[in-house]
Amino acid sequence: MSPELSSKPSKLSVIGAGAVGSSLAYAALTRGSAREIALYDINEAKVNAEVADLQHGTQFTPTNAMMGGADISVVKNSSVVIITAGAAQKPGQTRLELAATNVKILSSLMPQLLEQAPDAIYVLVTNPCDVLTVVAQKISGLPAGRCFSTGTMLDTSRLRWGIARTCGIHQSNVHANILGEHGDSEFPVWSTARIGQIPIREWTDDHGKQVFNDALLDELADEAMHAAYKVIEGKGATNYAIGLTGARLTEALHSPTRRLLPVSSVLTDYKGVSDVALSVTSIVSNKGVERVLDVPMTDGELERFRHSATTLRASLKELGF
Repeated sequence: MSPELSSKPSKLSVIGAGAVGSSLAYAALTRGSAREIALYDINEAKVNAEVADLQHGTQFTPTNAMMGGADISVVKNSSVVIITAGAAQKPGQTRLELAATNVKILSSLMPQLLEQAPDAIYVLVTNPCDVLTVVAQKISGLPAGRCFSTGTMLDTSRLRWGIARTCGIHQSNVHANILGEHGDSEFPVWSTARIGQIPIREWTDDHGKQVFNDALLDELADEAMHAAYKVIEGKGATNYAIGLTGARLTEALHSPTRRLLPVSSVLTDYKGVSDVALSVTSIVSNKGVERVLDVPMTDGELERFRHSATTLRASLKELGF
């Protein structure tokens, strides 16, 4: 069981038994992210098979209360609900192009989930997650702190992995974030990026030579921002890393310990941006998103942040939100 898990009852429900949902349930099961885990999908044969496969391994996991099925009641009394259900992203397709189909799915699904788990914290993983976060919050009427998405948590992990690989330092010592849209307009905040306490542009190798020049930073950012497209092209979906991301977020949402994570919630007058969901470093705990932090940005970074907002606002307008 995760050492951060509070003593209170905890139940994670994962909506959607596709590659992402099943991987998330598996990651949460093996990490002990919740005391109970439920997997729901309208495809009864598929979800029953996935649940059985997971249950058969519970002798070896911290959590052994694994359940699921095609009846929405399996979600009842959840403390955290993570929504992965929706149309899959196709090779070459942007996340925003998925919007219309997945908005319809979410519009039907959200009221049913709220009926079963009115007190849960809701997390969107289905893409485009920023757009769907706004839609879900409007449908549900939940406060922004209880209805948000994983946002750029995974993108940030990809960036930190690239930096760590480049300089040969453990990833836990890399402090750099990707903010904005979880999509093509996201951007790294290099102005505050650090390795340990050292600004990233001042990091040197064992011979005192600067490692991270602008060209390398651009390359690392591009690699992190477009990693999903390469993975999808190669195997049809990204699932393991987002599964681990969702499991780690679940642990934060079941703990009183306040964590800083780049999740996407609906903003109100954040650097002049309102009514769109964008990833910003936020304080996350068992209360949900407690506070969105005022992240220092250069003029150029702020311009990119507002560009992300404009991009998403245009998409929401087309969808009637």
